[in-house]
Amino acid sequence: MLSDSVARETSIRVLVADSSSIHTRLLADALKGEVEFEVIPFDSESNSLVSAVIDQGTEVLLLSADLNKRLSGGFEVLRELRTVLPNLRAVVLMHSSDEELVLNAFRAGVRGIFDESQPVELIAECVRRVHQGQIWASNREIGMIVDALASAPVIRNVNARGLTLLSKRELEVVRCLAEGLTNREIAERLELSQHTVKNHLFRVFEKLGVSSRIELLFMTLSHTAPGSPMLQESSNTVGRDGFRSEFAILHQAFPA
Repeated sequence: MLSDSVARETSIRVLVADSSSIHTRLLADALKGEVEFEVIPFDSESNSLVSAVIDQGTEVLLLSADLNKRLSGGFEVLRELRTVLPNLRAVVLMHSSDEELVLNAFRAGVRGIFDESQPVELIAECVRRVHQGQIWASNREIGMIVDALASAPVIRNVNARGLTLLSKRELEVVRCLAEGLTNREIAERLELSQHTVKNHLFRVFEKLGVSSRIELLFMTLSHTAPGSPMLQESSNTVGRDGFRSEFAILHQAFPA
């Protein structure tokens, strides 16, 4: 345990934004017991969270995946934040370890996943490790990342011309998917029915030669970089030279 004087000089500014004010206060109280943390509970409207994180000089953001009462609402906020604060460390609070949710969390830029099965007493250690630049995730969650990488085809026959087979609407659906949105959220954003979104995805799978959302996600990773447009055209075939290596994908999944 650090002395109070040393802690004040090396304090870690942590902003907590859970899905409700009660949960936010409970987590903030759990962290305030550690003298090296300067804890900021956020219980205002979520649309002001981005400005609050910036104004408070936040070093570690602890936020709910279910922000705005949407399954991936927290990811949307985090992606917006990382455009202006690329070095922000974030821990996401999740009530489910669904594979797609876990993959989307890391793709959004989280450095740690803290789910409801973990004792709240570990939250301080989680924040501390993430601030140090480490990854906080269970063996099961890391296994999901490894399995997804292992199942991603190394060689593809799709090139830039193949991507142009997608219609404007299909590209919009793929962009939403790459942001981590669910079918329901994609339908809401594009003002479509969920059935129509599924039909678009099936046609995209067929045109690009993929068989699942996970494969499509990894294909988008090979065509994007933080802050750049998705599915940029390239003259190279997406294969041994054009498709990013597993190490590059890991770097994308665990951004610095």
